[in-house]
Amino acid sequence: MTTYAIGDIQGCYEPLQRLLELIRFDPQHDQLWLAGDLVNRGPQSLEVLRWARSLGDSVVAVLGNHDLHLLARYYGSSRKSKSDTLDSVLNAPDCDELMHWLRYCPLVHLSDDQQWCMSHAGIPPIWSATQARALAAEVEQILQGDQSQDLLRELYGNAPDIWDEQLTGPERWRTIVNYLTRMRFIDTHCRLDFSAKEGLDSAPKGFMPWFEASNTQTRLIFGHWAALNGNIHHNHIEALDTGCVWGGQLTAMSLNNRQRYAVPASA
Repeated sequence: MTTYAIGDIQGCYEPLQRLLELIRFDPQHDQLWLAGDLVNRGPQSLEVLRWARSLGDSVVAVLGNHDLHLLARYYGSSRKSKSDTLDSVLNAPDCDELMHWLRYCPLVHLSDDQQWCMSHAGIPPIWSATQARALAAEVEQILQGDQSQDLLRELYGNAPDIWDEQLTGPERWRTIVNYLTRMRFIDTHCRLDFSAKEGLDSAPKGFMPWFEASNTQTRLIFGHWAALNGNIHHNHIEALDTGCVWGGQLTAMSLNNRQRYAVPASA
């Protein structure tokens, strides 16, 4: 059995199918980890969701910021963005079933042996993988319960921009989600910056890429940051968003040997 992790798909269903053919993925024997942002901006979000849901236990998908945006739109907690390509999902006859499946996806996935951990944007250096998994579970419990609409309504915002264990309610939820789905640059106190979204040379003064401050011994997988093109230098952290939706590539990595496979966005 091989476990593969795949970076941000964002509705790029056709390249996804070519990548699965390249790695000879067999859902009867292999497992897929999807690093979040399954949907939006690409042309076939509906097909991606139907495919992922159909795989059952053969796939684990963590929630990215675009996936949460889709849930917020479904529940009426967010308005349509100019760049959205989500109408096909929201108008689909099986939309309710797809949104139920998506709502039960985790924010953090930690392997049974705790050797590998995946979240969409990464794990801040102030949290261990097990702590991140526990904090993610707090938000997941609310998202999967009767307060899901309240949660989705409160997610949007940049404050607080730094973690405090004493945070409660919507501020706590929002801060956890922002670290796990929006993080790029942090300062020495792990304060988040939300202004810079380009490459490493776009770091604001006093800020650095979150992974440069990480001394994790758990191997981390993240997506989210297409400008990195999957290239970072850290023995225990793997960046897998290679910008397929922007005309780059879609990348998979074998967790068994860390070998990478990629296909171009256009056939």
